[in-house]
Amino acid sequence: MPPPINARLRFLGATGTVTGSRYLIESGRQRVLIDCGLYQGYKHLRRRNRKPFPVRPGSITAILLTHAHLDHTGYLPALFRSGCQAPVYCTPPTRDLCGLLLPDSGRLQEEEAQHARRKGYSKHKRPAPLYTEADAWAALRRFRPHPFGKQLDLGGGLSAEFIRAGHLLGAAQIRVRAGGKTVHFSGDLGQDRDPLMPPPEPFAGADVLVCESTYGDRLHPAISPEDELAGILAPFLKQKGIVLIPAFAVGRAQGIIYLLSRLMTAGRIPRVPVFLDSPMAADATEIYARHCAEHRIAQQDCAAVFQLPVRTNTVAQSKDLNTREGPMVIISASGMITGGRILHHVVNFGSRLQTMIVLSGYQAGGTRGASLAAGERRLRMFGQDYSINAQVAQLQTFSGHADADELLRWMAAGPAPAMTYLTHGEPEASDALRRRLAHELGRPSRVPEHLESIRIGKPS
Repeated sequence: MPPPINARLRFLGATGTVTGSRYLIESGRQRVLIDCGLYQGYKHLRRRNRKPFPVRPGSITAILLTHAHLDHTGYLPALFRSGCQAPVYCTPPTRDLCGLLLPDSGRLQEEEAQHARRKGYSKHKRPAPLYTEADAWAALRRFRPHPFGKQLDLGGGLSAEFIRAGHLLGAAQIRVRAGGKTVHFSGDLGQDRDPLMPPPEPFAGADVLVCESTYGDRLHPAISPEDELAGILAPFLKQKGIVLIPAFAVGRAQGIIYLLSRLMTAGRIPRVPVFLDSPMAADATEIYARHCAEHRIAQQDCAAVFQLPVRTNTVAQSKDLNTREGPMVIISASGMITGGRILHHVVNFGSRLQTMIVLSGYQAGGTRGASLAAGERRLRMFGQDYSINAQVAQLQTFSGHADADELLRWMAAGPAPAMTYLTHGEPEASDALRRRLAHELGRPSRVPEHLESIRIGKPS
């Protein structure tokens, strides 16, 4: 057995919130960052994106990514612009998806800054993006794809392994070994019955477990995603309504289009025009087709997903959608209505009673999607307030995250860690899961503080 190493784990993000996933393992001269996510949602959290990184970026020796979503990867371009030179290790599908998400994030930030300068609604005299598209491409040059299930030597007695997590194409749990101790990061764990992704591989035990708790206080309904979507859409589309579906371009959009195709083929919903107003979502579907071994759907079914929606690639084509009448379905990013083309469709169609906005996944606190889900019917977009008269429905079965029961079953599959740290959840969700861990599994757990540091092997 390797000699013990004096290693520490620091919680740099995703504590008390579902975004900003960032963890740091320090051992000797090694500083390994697990995830490098953007803070999203509430303004006081987003402000952290503008603060100096908690450790000197140039001192980081390696970065490991659980998956491609921006709350786990979206700060990378800013980190590299600040002097980081570390290699970025992730699974091959994660590298491919980051090649879509990171440049798009930089481009959107540049466009929003330009729009704010032009319209004058920013409090800053010269609003600037956190990073640019060029910064994102520079970060991508540091990526080093690594397969599932193969040990990765990080130097200094540290090693890591990527383990399938479900949730999203390429998503991984990360198991880090530091001498004789093991730290297991769950990443975001998928549902057992996800229509696209297989279930996560079971937890095999560790000295320290860092587990997500996004749905730690709730259960997914027993109804299937297909039945839920049919029940919401069928009566509305029969009345020639307009359906707006804000959807994450990677993962969620592909699942929704696939189920729409199945429902229309089965005659369970009317066959109406479907528009995919997200070039990135179409490109992401091609990536899903290239990595057939990593998801449940056969390649011929991925081709069917392409055939259903009309793709609107240009801005002019997107604007033309706002001149159309129903019935129709528009799928567009972003999934929490935080930016992108969906904002323009909500501005144009959101005031109409004949419109339905279907929220297709978890809505982080502070986002426009969360406001709609909570019953708010005025949204601020582009510096103005808009009344929302549209019907609002929130899908409960489409989440890419395991629910509380699934999280407990996953943890119970392996020996109890000395301590489980619950992160990546709102306070109520994390605390509910903490109580269930104690009462049902008899395992100690707690929610770490922001920037807290603990000694691996002797958690506080």
